[in-house]
Amino acid sequence: MLGILRQIGGRRQELVRLVSAPQLRTLCDAKNDESKSKIEKLLKDSNVVLFMKGTPDQPMCGFSNAVVQILNMHGVENYSSHNVLEDETIRQAVKSYSNWPTIPQVFINGEFLGGCDILLQMHQNGELVEVLQSVGVRSALLNSETKKEDKK
Repeated sequence: MLGILRQIGGRRQELVRLVSAPQLRTLCDAKNDESKSKIEKLLKDSNVVLFMKGTPDQPMCGFSNAVVQILNMHGVENYSSHNVLEDETIRQAVKSYSNWPTIPQVFINGEFLGGCDILLQMHQNGELVEVLQSVGVRSALLNSETKKEDKK
């Protein structure tokens, strides 16, 4: 074990105890395993999971707000949201878990779908409707299309 020492009145005092590299790796691995397990548990709780800044009722950034609006447009009501501003561990863990550097992040059936830009693109090109159907969510946009066809 290494330590930083300084001389005080002819006596040495240890100020900081440093951890050796193998011990540090062990500590980091344990913390990473714990964080990964926590994320996996959150992903199992719901088919659609959103890690965001703020809450769906009160988003704290424009990108999180955009994702919430897209989910609302599609009528996705039963999704789990997690405010990463309340838990720095979750914020960093989800970035590491998905290998994606930004928040918000959307997961479908435990798989990382993307952030705001990808969700917006999928919404615009119609792919999001298909992805939602794969987890048993009928997009509200399909309902509006059906109503338009009925009026013809």
